[in-house]
Amino acid sequence: METDPQAITRLLIDTLAANPRVTREITAETVIVDDLALDSLAVMNFVMEIEDRLDVSVPLDRLAEIRTIGDLAGCLAELAGQR
Repeated sequence: METDPQAITRLLIDTLAANPRVTREITAETVIVDDLALDSLAVMNFVMEIEDRLDVSVPLDRLAEIRTIGDLAGCLAELAGQR
């Protein structure tokens, strides 16, 4: 299971880039909701896909604090490192 924030950031970017609804460049500073124009269902589906791939679960209170791809990568790396 991956715990390196940079590798997780790359996984997040690659996963989002494969989504045809995402039409802009994605970086660690990309604001998930504002910059990618994904609705809440699309964001939840994306997070669930990543949780499954990394075998972690992001608590809803932590998810509410995440704004950017980098924030999400850091949270996932922390959770993966706790396993």
